[in-house]
Amino acid sequence: MTKSLKTEQSTTTNISLDSKDLAILKILQQNARATVKEIADEVHLSTTPVHERIKRMEQAGVIKQYATLVDHSKVKKGLMVICYVSLKEHSKNAGSKFIKHIHNLPEVIECYNISGEFDFMLKVLAENMDDYYNFHVNKLSQSENIGNVQSVFVMGIIKQTHVLIN
Repeated sequence: MTKSLKTEQSTTTNISLDSKDLAILKILQQNARATVKEIADEVHLSTTPVHERIKRMEQAGVIKQYATLVDHSKVKKGLMVICYVSLKEHSKNAGSKFIKHIHNLPEVIECYNISGEFDFMLKVLAENMDDYYNFHVNKLSQSENIGNVQSVFVMGIIKQTHVLIN
């Protein structure tokens, strides 16, 4: 579950973050459900400045969204696959069509435009190998501009984090 933060004042400009802002971000990364009071107590500020700092970081796009992290293996998505995809044609229109196609595939939980031999790297979750095969043949390969797909099956997760501020 994600809640995107879209505001009229959202900008892409960088804002200056002080040690209190970084402390607030650290807490929110560990527990996005922490109350303003809990955060205020931990960073030694009153609730009003903490609330104002959080709102400022949301509006500036520092805080992009609040999310619930789900253990994929407990919701019948135990197979993780990294797919490297190259396109046949590299025009802006062809790339846009592929990206639109990817946005409509719920199995793809992350997609990166990359450099090198392949154009895109996808992180795909499936229930099992049969489910992934169905995804690959009947969904991913239906994109008209696919040149090559290389699938790498994740055997174990060594490190997985969303924490940027320590």
